[in-house]
Amino acid sequence: MQSLLDPAILFFIFGIMAGLIKSNLEIPPQIAGFLSLYLLMALGLKGGFALAHSGLNLQLVTSLGCAVALAVIVPALSYLILKRILPALDAVAVAATYGSVSAVTFITTVQYLETHSLHYGGHMAAAMALMESPAILFAVIVANTLRKRHAQSNAGGNTPSPGKILHESLTDGAQLLLLGAMLVGILSGESGKAAMQTFSGDLFKGMLAFFLLDMGLKAARNLAQVRGKSPLLIAYSLLAPLIHAGIALGLAVVFRLPAGDAALLMVLAASASYIAVPAVLRFAIPEASPALYLGMSLGLTFPFNILLGIPLYVGIAHRVLI
Repeated sequence: MQSLLDPAILFFIFGIMAGLIKSNLEIPPQIAGFLSLYLLMALGLKGGFALAHSGLNLQLVTSLGCAVALAVIVPALSYLILKRILPALDAVAVAATYGSVSAVTFITTVQYLETHSLHYGGHMAAAMALMESPAILFAVIVANTLRKRHAQSNAGGNTPSPGKILHESLTDGAQLLLLGAMLVGILSGESGKAAMQTFSGDLFKGMLAFFLLDMGLKAARNLAQVRGKSPLLIAYSLLAPLIHAGIALGLAVVFRLPAGDAALLMVLAASASYIAVPAVLRFAIPEASPALYLGMSLGLTFPFNILLGIPLYVGIAHRVLI
């Protein structure tokens, strides 16, 4: 309960309430876009400064390896489950959404760890970047296979090739900013950290609170998209994060990851994309319903992780691994 009293989380709750009562409160898209870029840049710098301090080590390689493994396991497992309750292409789209990651959930967890003075590796920002694209490739490959098998044609024209999708994912502006800021942090080291403290440290909490206010408004307005959906899908939206986090915890235990890294790995596995993947799916799998995969990820899973999931995953990771 104490975690709900964090100012950033309280602004998220306030945003949900404002959205549910249909207030006209709204964050202009340009400002929301700036806040998103700021958070990614600040996170990249934090990770780069931490990597400059720790250097390349076995822990880093192991954590990144676990992240890549999860990026393959989660969408494949999700598809095997979802194809039993959804049309095939809808199942692929939802699986890709849950197989990718939410940067905002990750950033909120980083702030949670710092607020509670819990250590984590700066390289986990790189893990987040690595985990975004595999689910997109999975979706494109499986969707193309299904179309050929059923001799279906794409109503929107030819589906982009996996190579093109991968290129767009890796050169996406948000991804490049995150990785570029991390490189700046690595190169500038301690002197850069001191110079950027006001930007990447002091301002971070307030900017995150402002952004979560906007996310609360969006989450409330996406709840309407899941009304009338199968109870199984609603259950999946809330149980899948727990199952995926459990798989991440298992990997962390096997490979003896530090508790902070394990917590972030659990959060990444439990999160679902509501920006990057849905944007690609609208073109790559136009047959799938955006109201379904976006409503589930943003309307249900995102609020669940922000309000309850983060303290749960962090608490379990520190209980099991310390």
